[in-house]
Amino acid sequence: MRFGLFCAPQASTATQGPETGAGFHEWLDFNVEAERLGFHSTFLVEHHFTGWNQSSATLMMLGCLAMRTTHLRIGTAVIVLPWHNPALLAEQVTTLDVMSKGRFDFGIGKGYRHNEFVGFAMPQEEAEPRFEEAIEFLKRALSSQQRFSYQGRFYKFDDVVIEPPSYQRPHPPFWVGAGNPVTITRAASRGFNLILDQYASPQVLGERIALYRKVREENGMRFDPMQVVAARQLYIGKDKADIEAARARQNANVQRTIAASRTPDGKGAQAGAHVLAYADKGKGATEEHALYGTVDQIAHQLDALRSAGVHYIMFNVQGGVEQLRRFSRELMPAFGTPPAQAAE
Repeated sequence: MRFGLFCAPQASTATQGPETGAGFHEWLDFNVEAERLGFHSTFLVEHHFTGWNQSSATLMMLGCLAMRTTHLRIGTAVIVLPWHNPALLAEQVTTLDVMSKGRFDFGIGKGYRHNEFVGFAMPQEEAEPRFEEAIEFLKRALSSQQRFSYQGRFYKFDDVVIEPPSYQRPHPPFWVGAGNPVTITRAASRGFNLILDQYASPQVLGERIALYRKVREENGMRFDPMQVVAARQLYIGKDKADIEAARARQNANVQRTIAASRTPDGKGAQAGAHVLAYADKGKGATEEHALYGTVDQIAHQLDALRSAGVHYIMFNVQGGVEQLRRFSRELMPAFGTPPAQAAE
């Protein structure tokens, strides 16, 4: 299996002080240590207007990390396309890909938090068409070194060329979050890599991977298990009480996200948005399949994921760098050998 990280750092906390930025510096150190320990990648979120200092300038932060690492892949999970001018975004993406020497993974999404669409004064109903139009432009812009023009509903560009050209050819790999048959089929038919959520059961993840593989192969594309990454919450606990306390802390964080995501009527404007799809399933539903447990318990859960077809996991780690070290020391040796495709 291959292991990465799924990070949502905060610039500061109440204990650090509102202006310190200590959380972002800790995130950099955390990922430098992850590279040393053998983790393959780190994916970073994009969020705005939270009130709790969550990371917003995602590509800038990844650029800082690129300068402190040499082989850790750096990715977005995800950049929300509707909020960005696609030409400016393309230039930032290619620059980051060049400066990291081809280590960038371009994870994209539509957005799901109601408060963010309100903040950008953008109707959430426009998320889908803006997303589709941005993809159409980006696929051409990132792979072409020739001037071209583009005329769409939301974006219009005349005689443009994206500079610099990307380091990876034809462009950095696209990754997209998907969680239902329609979105998975669309991702596979486009040749995009797949990000699966951190809440679904191993059985459901296996069904989604099987569908993704089937569609790729039907479209004449090779399937590699490393084209799919599943997110998972991770905490290696001391005992039952310690593990349950960690679950409670994580659930409090999730409830804060759910509150920011809902519309004023208490619903989610986008049916099936990853956290909202689980929000009404009862207490603890978002932690039901988290990798929270002792070393032996987590080893059993990893084995179940591997048996379901999950070979690449990005961890949302609670507990800081010592959790990375414990995982690397006590679990990675037994699970860390990827399939043959990963070595290619």
